[in-house]
Order: sequence, then structure tokens, then C-alpha cells
Amino acid sequence: MKPPALLMHVLVLVGLTLMSVLASATPPLAAERERVLVHMVRQDCGSCHGLTLAGGLGPALTPAALADKPVEGLVATVMDGRPGTPMPPFRGILSELEAHWIIHQLMHGFPADRGLALQGAER
Repeated sequence: MKPPALLMHVLVLVGLTLMSVLASATPPLAAERERVLVHMVRQDCGSCHGLTLAGGLGPALTPAALADKPVEGLVATVMDGRPGTPMPPFRGILSELEAHWIIHQLMHGFPADRGLALQGAER
């Protein structure tokens, strides 16, 4: 017996939706690495984008400023920079997973910098 075409279409649609949700989810990083990335973004990126990330030499990196930007384009900018501008590439310093994590955090309100942990101080 052949399943109804409508059922097959619904199953394919549900499967594609699940795949999309899983692909867009940002896997967690180790807490210590997250802390390093927050410090890097607040200090290094903040030197151009403003220490509050509200803009400076570079554009604002606030949730409102990034709301209509495609995630993949922002990740590409982080990884490869913007030729002809002061935006440097971070490929070799960050993994794409870390760039995705940073973009996700920027789009949802970037965490405060708690500074770099002293080695062995938080164990």
C-alpha cells in the first residue's frame, strides 16, 4: 500500500524543518573558551566597534544593528575580514564554530567581560 502523497509531503517538510533547526543551533563551547572569546570581542573588536559594541570606526554590533543581517554573512566577515577595510580576518585565530558562537551572542546581547581567568584560580 502506497502512503498518501499529502502525508509524504508533511513528513518531508517536518524533516527539513528539523534539519534546519539543528543546523542553525550553536553547539556549546567550553566555559573557559567562552570567557576568552567574550574578552577578545569586548577588548579587540571593541577597539573598532566601540567598547559597548555600539559602533565606532566599525559599525555597531548590537542585536538591533545585526537583526536583518544573515548569520552566514556575518560569520564570513569574522572569518575572512573585509578586504579594503580595517576589518581583519580571524581565520586561524577562531574556528567557524567559535565565529558562529560569537555571532549568536552578538545577535542576542553580548555578555559582559569578566576578564581572563587566572590559570588555576577557578578550579
